[in-house]
Amino acid sequence: MATQIHLAPAPVQIETVESRYVWESPIRIGHWMMVLSITVLLATGFFIAWPWASSTGEATFNFLMGRFRQIHFIAGYVLLASFLIRIYWFFAGNNYARSGFPFFWRLSWWHHLIEQTWEYLSIRITQRFVGHNQLGALSYLIFVAGMGGAEIATGFAMYSESNPGGFWSKIFGWVIPLLGGSYQVHQWHHAVAWGILLFIAIHIYIVILDSIYLDSGMVGSIFTGRKFVRKSDVDSNTWLS
Repeated sequence: MATQIHLAPAPVQIETVESRYVWESPIRIGHWMMVLSITVLLATGFFIAWPWASSTGEATFNFLMGRFRQIHFIAGYVLLASFLIRIYWFFAGNNYARSGFPFFWRLSWWHHLIEQTWEYLSIRITQRFVGHNQLGALSYLIFVAGMGGAEIATGFAMYSESNPGGFWSKIFGWVIPLLGGSYQVHQWHHAVAWGILLFIAIHIYIVILDSIYLDSGMVGSIFTGRKFVRKSDVDSNTWLS
């Protein structure tokens, strides 16, 4: 008589999830300052470039375009402040503030970048990072630091034209001759704004994908600073190592 042997199912391995403080308050404050300022800058900037409304009556009592310009300039100051906070906290903050730093000279960095790009294009996200991954950090470098910095430089260069020889003229006045004159500065300023709009669309797409596939609490982390971390996650609490 044959003896039946019943094998017990293998135990299911359940990863422990912990809540970890990743994004410090200056990172989060700078982020929302940037979101607010860019939103206002785009709205007012497009109106300044293509005014869809106009006021009627005596010009002395109508200041519609001037008011839009004032709000635009104030938002520019807020954007500049958010940049200065982020630059300072890159050095003063924890290592997550430096995570994903683009090591262009490392082959491993390029390998991870290509792998992550393919995952997002194919909508098959598998690897979780505690801080920024290589693709995210590179996009911030190009679109936020690069294009945002270009908008600040060209914007304050145009602003300085109202006070030749003044403070902003001394800081950013060199941008005008570098780009070939005031008209070219205006054109570059508008063109880069469209690039920032493209980044916003990509950024929202990536955040949605990460929220669906990785369940790391990414959206909530920009409010609280805390993310859900598993043992298998790539811990970005390193920089030069």
